[in-house]
Amino acid sequence: MIKISPSILSADILKLEEEVKLLDKNGADYIHIDIMDGHYVPNITFGPNIVNSIRKITTKILDVHLMIQPVNPYIDEFIEAGSDIISFHPEADANPQEIISKIHDAKIKAGIAIHPKIKISEIEYLLNKVQQVIVMTVTPGFGGQKFLQDQVDKIKHLDKIRKNSNYKYDIAVDGGVNNENAKICKANGADVLAVGSYLLSKNHNDYNEIINSLK
Repeated sequence: MIKISPSILSADILKLEEEVKLLDKNGADYIHIDIMDGHYVPNITFGPNIVNSIRKITTKILDVHLMIQPVNPYIDEFIEAGSDIISFHPEADANPQEIISKIHDAKIKAGIAIHPKIKISEIEYLLNKVQQVIVMTVTPGFGGQKFLQDQVDKIKHLDKIRKNSNYKYDIAVDGGVNNENAKICKANGADVLAVGSYLLSKNHNDYNEIINSLK
């Protein structure tokens, strides 16, 4: 069954602990944490301190998505903060293979994220080294954007590569996910859905129903 990874980017920061505990209790598989530094994307969000704080209040998998540039100087901090999966954008650093090795050396799953402007062919050399590939279905930087339908082809392509090889990565989808396009993502090979405003803008009492409907 597909895994649901609610994105705290859409949460009320003043109620972050409450939100994470509610998501934990209502069927979330992962907690998705978007890290933005104002360099790779024109927005600033969280740092390793938030990952560390969330680690203390949930046993769910912390799915950390680094939208930062450079990446390498900060990897150790996110490892030490308690991340379970660390995904980054390969074009944001000079040596993505070194970053993947650092993550693996810490016994953590490594992932890469694909910006809508990046082609599969540009990152294909990394696919045998990672455990997760995030297909961005919005331009990274802000929550609440509309799902980019043309990125579904990347999900399909990644699934085809996986089936024709011995690669073991999960395909995650991040950006504008809702009940309708979730079906399309699943049908084309997605394993993980990062869900932001579609879930976290709703009443707390509806979290369980929404998460189950996405599955």
